[in-house]
Amino acid sequence: MPMSPKSIEEKMTKMLNAWRTLTPKKTYGGLTLEQFEAFVNDSLGARASVAAVEDNRMQAIAVREACDYVFLAKSELVVAGVLADPTEGADSAIYEAFGYVRKSARKSGLTRKAKAARKEAA
Repeated sequence: MPMSPKSIEEKMTKMLNAWRTLTPKKTYGGLTLEQFEAFVNDSLGARASVAAVEDNRMQAIAVREACDYVFLAKSELVVAGVLADPTEGADSAIYEAFGYVRKSARKSGLTRKAKAARKEAA
């Protein structure tokens, strides 16, 4: 099973602390403590970069949500202005282009079932 980034970071910290504390002058696998620390620091630096990108992403999302909130409030004003405009209104092309259904294109909503369908339901 692959290790998670968090568990790898914990392993790095554990290994470095143990090596520093117990045998700082020894070499393992052809590496000194300083050489091994360089590899660990590369990984930790990359992790810091990822964290900074994630922080920037979260900040950008928060800004986007605030801007969207303002947009939605202003769009309601614009649509209300189109509806109130004597030359446009609820049956205008601009209203439809904004994504709304023109008044003349709306269905009444009233439906009546055929007599045969009503008898079968009973």
